[in-house]
Amino acid sequence: MTIVPGQRPHTFHVCVMGTGFTIDAPLRVAKYGIDSAMSLVDDVLVEQMRKLHGTQAGEPYREIANDEEDCRARRITAYLNLLDFLIHRQVEALQASAFVPGSEITRYFELLPDAPLARDYREMLATADPAERFQRQERLRALAAPGSIDVNIMAKSDRDVYRHGEKLPPMFSPALSALRGYAESTLRSSIVFSAGFNPRLYSYAAEFGDFFPDENSSFKKKITLKVSDYHSAAVQGRFLAKRGLWISEYRIESGLNCGGHAFATQGLLLGPILEEFKRKKTELIAQLYATYAKALTQRNSPVPKEPPSVRLTVQGGIGTAAEDALLRELYAADGTGWATPFLLVPEVTNVDREHLEKLCAATEDDVYLSDSSPFGMPFWNLRTSSSEETRRKNIAAGRPGSRCVKGHVKLWNTEFTELPICTASRGYQKLKLERIEREDLPEAKRAAVREAVLHKSCICHDLAGGATIKNGIDAAATPAVCCGPNIVNFSKVATLEEMVGHIYGRTSLLNGKSRPHFLLREIELYLDFLGAELRLFYLGLSLNPPTYFVEFKQNLLDGVAYYRDAAQQLALESPDAFLDELSKLRETIEKITVPDETSESGIYLSEAKPLF
Repeated sequence: MTIVPGQRPHTFHVCVMGTGFTIDAPLRVAKYGIDSAMSLVDDVLVEQMRKLHGTQAGEPYREIANDEEDCRARRITAYLNLLDFLIHRQVEALQASAFVPGSEITRYFELLPDAPLARDYREMLATADPAERFQRQERLRALAAPGSIDVNIMAKSDRDVYRHGEKLPPMFSPALSALRGYAESTLRSSIVFSAGFNPRLYSYAAEFGDFFPDENSSFKKKITLKVSDYHSAAVQGRFLAKRGLWISEYRIESGLNCGGHAFATQGLLLGPILEEFKRKKTELIAQLYATYAKALTQRNSPVPKEPPSVRLTVQGGIGTAAEDALLRELYAADGTGWATPFLLVPEVTNVDREHLEKLCAATEDDVYLSDSSPFGMPFWNLRTSSSEETRRKNIAAGRPGSRCVKGHVKLWNTEFTELPICTASRGYQKLKLERIEREDLPEAKRAAVREAVLHKSCICHDLAGGATIKNGIDAAATPAVCCGPNIVNFSKVATLEEMVGHIYGRTSLLNGKSRPHFLLREIELYLDFLGAELRLFYLGLSLNPPTYFVEFKQNLLDGVAYYRDAAQQLALESPDAFLDELSKLRETIEKITVPDETSESGIYLSEAKPLF
């Protein structure tokens, strides 16, 4: 056997998607050695899925009701413990199955990439001697390890919680409750912190022993940080290290070429960001380790003799095996994340039949970076989803906004109320629209503000719709779908074998539509984003100063220069075509007119004045 102990069977993971799309993905893929992540935002959905899967497995179920003490954390713990138990049972059954066509253990090994474990499997198949073949099979059974059952917390999804008008202690906030629910579970996996820097949440993690190393320098629970640039990774890493917490993985995501919420950089592109991580990784680890060791010493905790391992993974817009390999080989990424294409794999994600058909038929006009999210961040949205159709119908009927069912996004807006209210709610939008009509605004600005209000939709409830419809929980749900722009290149419902085969280059699921290199596609998305931000500036609706746009444009030009120099490595199949397209993008960027330091936000931009 040539397997390295602890080596991950696969080179990719299934990213968290929405609140419902991957809520039970580990139950579907972990037994095959595939890592996946689920969201902990929606504890109502978590409880519904616990009832569903526990009942199907013949396990006893007792409801944890909304009015019970610490119900959010307890629901999460109970669900994660159930998944842990069920997946361990799945793995035991898989390891005990026969090496015959169609069996679970055969499927496990045939899904693997062309790596030592897969090669050992093929050697077993080619072994003629029955005794030796049996011995090889027994060794392979023990190596059929499950994938990681990871969870995701949106750091920005946090607020103070009130009960009967009284504010509860910080530990009962949504993010801290979710963290506690995970920390008290039986899982040995990673928690992914995404969507911003939350000092209160990070500090709270230091109250749980599972995040600290044992005498053997191993962790029961690890921390993964999702970031879009090196600076953010270094700042958050230091904050956590000072509390004796180690980041075991930096999950680098494209700022715009992704699904769900988008966290645009100031024009910093993925390639240069990855180059900086590659160049500074050793330095970053050494700096963090010094701080980390000091903090552990102060806690009287065991101090690893050397820095614990750190993985770098990349996700966002990857669409081909060549692009996947590029990230792992050129930028030394330890793995990649795949999300949007898995929406077309019913074995893995929760998408109802109607929206599977809509995703297969999606065009570039159907997938757009919207203002839909009450979190106040750009949000990739499927224009043809039931959620969007319902939003437009409500506006046409003169009753914009949504009924606030779950309240997960009642975060900070107290414009009209004493306690926070969601900006997608019917009550907020009614009051806001009335105020807009009373204000003395230029008509163009009034229209833009009104449109921004009307765009908000109830994603905290609707993102669970695919799961609740598909699993017979709520037939009346109106699902939102947060696919990324990459979906337009996939038009076929696929099996797990087909999608994994696509990732590893054994087959292709692309639909033949023209598809730019994913790094060039990111530049196109940043150009669209910059144009939208400039329009807001000239309408007086941007908080960004003129220098923001000057630096944004320069960062794009610097990124293009980097890609030009690296073209032979980045586009091995067609560097000339890559350079031609890059040249066109550079010309477009150079033509962009950005405000100078004397420009003031609020100068109305007429339709006749082009931005670029």
